[in-house]
Amino acid sequence: MINLQHKSISTTLVALILLSYLLGLAACGYRFSGGGELPGNIHKVYISIFENKSGETGIEMLLSNYLVNQFTRFKTVKIVKRDEAEAILTGTIKGTHIRAIAHETPNQPAEESITLYIDVEMTSPDGRLLWSANDIAATDTYDVAPEKIRTEQNKRSAIAILSERAAERIYYRLTDQF
Repeated sequence: MINLQHKSISTTLVALILLSYLLGLAACGYRFSGGGELPGNIHKVYISIFENKSGETGIEMLLSNYLVNQFTRFKTVKIVKRDEAEAILTGTIKGTHIRAIAHETPNQPAEESITLYIDVEMTSPDGRLLWSANDIAATDTYDVAPEKIRTEQNKRSAIAILSERAAERIYYRLTDQF
């Protein structure tokens, strides 16, 4: 009985410390960078499907969808068809890098990380460069299972997570400068 009370008190204490920390950040005006406006007073953007030079099929669709979600989430611009756009966001998924980060045995990884590398450009409809960023990276980890299909499922889940992170980074980098 005493053990359960102690656990409840420590859980409450941790929650109160975390809440105090978050309130302190809010009180001092802390905010994430980005989320501002786009260059040149742009309000209508077309987001293309990124070119995929990685060996991971479908990653270009995930990234493009997450980018659309990111832009619509903040309601700073309207996502439109290419012929209605004031700016066009394009990019290239240059590749991925996978490395073992934990091993079960010397030749059998237990966990791997995957990093995605992307180049992004925003241009005007006439092709004038408005903004660019190279080597935007996002990383996530996944478990390596004894069954190859399970490992592949874990990797696909990690790719979805890092695609969302990459979209957030692209958005914040794009809006942070203006």
